[in-house]
Amino acid sequence: MSTRYPFTAVVGMDDLRLALLLNAVSPAVGGVLVRGEKGTAKSTAVRALAELLPAVPVVAGCRFSCDPASPDPGCPDGPHETGPGAERPARMVELPVGASEDRLVGALDIEKALADGVKAFEPGLLADAHRGILYVDEVNLLHDHLIDLLLDAAAMGSSYVEREGVSVRHAARFLLVGTMNPEEGELRPQLLDRFGLTVEVAASREPEQRVEVVRRRLAFEDDPAAFAARWTGEETALRGRIVAARALLPQVTLGDAVLLQIAATCAAFEVDGMRADIVMARTATALAAWAGRTEVTSEDVRQAALLALPHRRRRSPFDAPGLDEDKLDETLEQFKGDEPEEDPEPDGPGDGGPGDGGPDGGGPGGGIPPQGEGHAPDDVPAQDDVPAPEPASAPQGARAGERAAVKAAEPFRTKMLSVPGLGEGAAGRRSRARTEHGRTTGATRPRGALTKLHLAATVRAAAPHQKARGRTGRGLVVRRDDLRQATREGREGNLVLFAVDASGSMAARQRMSAVKGAVLSLLLDAYQRRDKVGLVTFRGRDAEVALPPTSSVDAAATRLEQLPTGGRTPLSAGLLKAHDVLRVERLRDPSRRPLLVVVTDGRATGRGADPVALAARAARLHAADGTASVVVDCETGPVRLGLAVSLARELGGTAVSLDELRADSIAGLVRDVQGTHRTTARRAA
Repeated sequence: MSTRYPFTAVVGMDDLRLALLLNAVSPAVGGVLVRGEKGTAKSTAVRALAELLPAVPVVAGCRFSCDPASPDPGCPDGPHETGPGAERPARMVELPVGASEDRLVGALDIEKALADGVKAFEPGLLADAHRGILYVDEVNLLHDHLIDLLLDAAAMGSSYVEREGVSVRHAARFLLVGTMNPEEGELRPQLLDRFGLTVEVAASREPEQRVEVVRRRLAFEDDPAAFAARWTGEETALRGRIVAARALLPQVTLGDAVLLQIAATCAAFEVDGMRADIVMARTATALAAWAGRTEVTSEDVRQAALLALPHRRRRSPFDAPGLDEDKLDETLEQFKGDEPEEDPEPDGPGDGGPGDGGPDGGGPGGGIPPQGEGHAPDDVPAQDDVPAPEPASAPQGARAGERAAVKAAEPFRTKMLSVPGLGEGAAGRRSRARTEHGRTTGATRPRGALTKLHLAATVRAAAPHQKARGRTGRGLVVRRDDLRQATREGREGNLVLFAVDASGSMAARQRMSAVKGAVLSLLLDAYQRRDKVGLVTFRGRDAEVALPPTSSVDAAATRLEQLPTGGRTPLSAGLLKAHDVLRVERLRDPSRRPLLVVVTDGRATGRGADPVALAARAARLHAADGTASVVVDCETGPVRLGLAVSLARELGGTAVSLDELRADSIAGLVRDVQGTHRTTARRAA
């Protein structure tokens, strides 16, 4: 068995370690979501936590880790009788991003169920994680159907596996821990709310601390066993403190004044639902037990709010998580009652707590996590941090003729844009595709393991052979060759590539504000439909990739907000740059179909040859590749040249005005890009 990096050897990361240890003390807190840039020891700290958890009593031989004191009456391996049982180490089960549904919830042998009436069930990761930790690295990249299964299990504390009327249920209560890099996309709000606490981590900017991180990591890689042995004392002490805090937890009391502070805080920050209040109460109780106290104080409530509320305040994917600490302090002071006197910190080897960080010290040991308003990773600034531009001034370092960036108008709900045909890309909510989930459209022979049985087709395949197989009873004799896999049609996510004209012809402040508002609306739509997005901009003499294709729509929104305007209109360069991006992405992910959204008034200027003709030639490259496209026509005024409409024809796509883009518009937007592709096909013929 490989040696894990010791938890107490992690340098810094005090808020992360505190959140993990609070969940070790009280699993009812509900898990931790760790947000941060790459290379910040997120996974290292989470994996090290499992070594600190106390051993788990289980029923001997039970694959579902039933508690011998109160075994699950519906356990597939049951029924069990109460008894002393056995002990095993606490488990940390990792859920890979690309895991199948059967790997997560378990697999039911349909062939045996149909032929023999036997429920042959192979447990999945949810069963392995029962009464332990379920860890998902890059949780924001997890497929939607796996997220739905996680949500169901987390809400009900059990997992159901059902195949054509044959079902198995088992308990699945686990501590959910996820790590993510916000640059790669955000989580669905439903799953985000299932994490009890959230912390933001970033690499230290202190040279001395960075040196210590490197020194310890190199020492661990040179001799993992010897390095771990150096930290045995600290690990043992911390493990003992967890056990002591767990024992003290039932004695901790929440006074009415403290409960009022919790409720007032959640109301003041307008969080949705009541889960935040419950999580804050459990977190504050765990903080008191961790500190060796039997009463919760206002400081516990404050720390609980900083851990439990930031991710519950987001109203859109473009909002950065965080709390206004001044507002928090005012609310706590306003509803402050009689404070109990704090007990002195307990003495002993575990007194240092998670903040000590081992011999290097320097941590708060249960102190306030350094989270402030609008805290976000360094390379993805919060939207509110973008300074408001002056009306006529150019940004520092801007090219000649450029104007400062303007704020986007308020986003709105857009009409549905989709790619024609039937794809086979990653599950999403935009275009029609063959998927594992959706409505059943037919049946086929399974390639590999059977996952979705088409019962009627299976019976039809087996029925003609019953006499030859010697059937005598009522049961159906089914062979492997008879099984049929259901084919299903659902929705896929696409690559939505925006090519945005930021030239002088678009530079009027109100006009560019409306354009940015429209693109922001499309970005929000892409987030809701699980798309990847990319951003190409063109102005002056050339085009540039402002954001390579990514799942992070908030990163795209930030780049859009900072986009200056001015200069010539190199439309052909923008289309050629978009063509290059799509060509590379087809090689990287050939199953994800692209949708090109060109935002322009259709004007083209430049030196040399006819710029309009060059733009038309570049557009025909996209049409030849079969790329679905939409041109958002930004031309305004009583006299219109119709250049954007002509561009859409060359692309083989659809032209739509800014007004027609709104979902509540009564203008006639083509429902799909399909019709224009028929026109392209006729022209090609």
